[in-house]
Amino acid sequence: MENQFWHTRWRNNEIGFHEPVVHPLLERHWERVRVGAHSRVFVPLCGKSLDMVALCEHGHDVIGIELSPKAVEAFIAEQNVPARQDTVGHFDRHRAPGYTLLVGDFFMLDRHALGAVDAVYDRASLIALPPQMRQRYADALRNLLDPGVQILLITLQYDVVGFEGPPFSVSNSEVQALFGDWCAIKHLETAPAEVKGHGVAETALLMTVT
Repeated sequence: MENQFWHTRWRNNEIGFHEPVVHPLLERHWERVRVGAHSRVFVPLCGKSLDMVALCEHGHDVIGIELSPKAVEAFIAEQNVPARQDTVGHFDRHRAPGYTLLVGDFFMLDRHALGAVDAVYDRASLIALPPQMRQRYADALRNLLDPGVQILLITLQYDVVGFEGPPFSVSNSEVQALFGDWCAIKHLETAPAEVKGHGVAETALLMTVT
């Protein structure tokens, strides 16, 4: 899946993957992530997610990365965030109280541009990637995180017949294969949901970098 796919989706406002509300699994399980106020929470492939607003309201400093500048511009405008823009490494950076939003390719991100983070929230990253890109994503994330960092990961599982992603179905066994060598993984909840008119199961997992 090429970067141009996502640029086109945002340019044409084909963003059915964007949720107009805070994700209920985030609301139910974020307290399980052991971070205090003013912790830095990384949100990869963040789009213009309202989940970032919820994390900021918890008192965290949110660090998002997003390929599409239109997504970040939309978030800044819709949330009335007084952002200042500069550059760091390969990225345009938008900074405002509670938010640091990087525009660019996640796979070019390094620790210098990201900085140290205390937790990760992934609702729309892993499930946005086709199977052939997921190992690369897991390896890149591993290189960015220190031991002890916790990840709240939300995945989808569904019958792939007649349902073309993204979002893609990612099984618990695949999560174990991708992350099990370097994370302790705890199942929190699996709940029914609906995506594109299809019934799916959403799973919240708490992963701790070892």
